[in-house]
Amino acid sequence: MSLSNCRFYEEKYPEIDSFVMVNVKQIADMGAYVKLLEYDNIDGMILLSELSRRRIRSIQKLIRVGRNEVVVVLRVDKEKGYIDLSKRRVSPEDIVRCEERYNKSKIVHSIMRHVAEKTLVPIEQLYETIGWPLNKKYGHSLDAFKLSITNPDVWNDIQFPTEAVAEELKTYISKRLTPQPTKVRADVEVTCFGYEGIDAIKTALRTAEARNTEETQVKCRLVSPPLYVLTNTCLDKNAGIARLQEAIQDMRTSIEAAGGHLVVKMEPKAVTESDDAELQALMEKRERENAEVSGDESVSESDDNIPETV
Repeated sequence: MSLSNCRFYEEKYPEIDSFVMVNVKQIADMGAYVKLLEYDNIDGMILLSELSRRRIRSIQKLIRVGRNEVVVVLRVDKEKGYIDLSKRRVSPEDIVRCEERYNKSKIVHSIMRHVAEKTLVPIEQLYETIGWPLNKKYGHSLDAFKLSITNPDVWNDIQFPTEAVAEELKTYISKRLTPQPTKVRADVEVTCFGYEGIDAIKTALRTAEARNTEETQVKCRLVSPPLYVLTNTCLDKNAGIARLQEAIQDMRTSIEAAGGHLVVKMEPKAVTESDDAELQALMEKRERENAEVSGDESVSESDDNIPETV
């Protein structure tokens, strides 16, 4: 048994009418020779008549060596090892579903391969004792792996080959599949030139944080008046963006009630470390500029009272 090679699923051959991912190895007069990626690279063939519903003018425009394709299984001769496939009978919806399953199975396979190489247990043995039983119980072992991070009961019915396998698998799953938080940011300008201007801005900034919970924390930071940055770190990017949009609306309602204005300079979006670095550089630059100004000009006490973090 190999430490790195094995089919993804318990069945040695795909079922007729099932959709599989293949890699094109050779194009010949009869059609295209391929390898079934989910079934340990066993051979298959897409007949010329099964490449397209339309008249074939150039086979190279339809299929290329080295490219992955989603195909449907027409015939399986287990004795001779022949597998006939069709590309023309695959719909766009079939492609999406097959690619989704294949990508999930690839992640599982990379985890299994890692554990096999670390523990020197054959990868097929890992599939037999862990992967395939979880496929039966949870629909896909990747779903079970993700669930196991918060629910160890997933492992109750699993007979690990060794304790080393159990420890390595659980540790690697936690490291690889634990959701990583996403930072979401928006830039706004808040102004109010009325009698209660400074206090109105402070109140508006506080409303942005008023709905904070343990799961979602909106924070306001001053870049340089009147520009403020709102940030929110969360596991669900879309929920984080929605929370910032809600916070901006709360701020707008608050500041407009006092006669002020709020202008969104950058709509809420997920940001990268480089975006954060650029923001930090901008804040440091504005801080230096403000320090130079304060050396030459007097700054009113009220201006000093606007907090950098509210």
